[in-house]
Amino acid sequence: MIRVAIAVLASLLTTAALAAPKPCEELKAEIEAKIQANNVSSYTLEIVKNDEVHDQNMVVGSCEGGTKKIIYQKNDR
Repeated sequence: MIRVAIAVLASLLTTAALAAPKPCEELKAEIEAKIQANNVSSYTLEIVKNDEVHDQNMVVGSCEGGTKKIIYQKNDR
């Protein structure tokens, strides 16, 4: 019974660590790497506060505990 309790406690701590708020610059760098891997040459990624988001379709990430969003815009030539 103690082993089960320890396993449950360990899984809860692991889940909490994985759900920790990610810094915006770190998340932006990860998104940017994925975009570049898809050979997109001209785009803009911008970190904005939640109330500055005008089009939810442009949001590609949420960071700093959900207080900010990362928006993506493809720049057509």
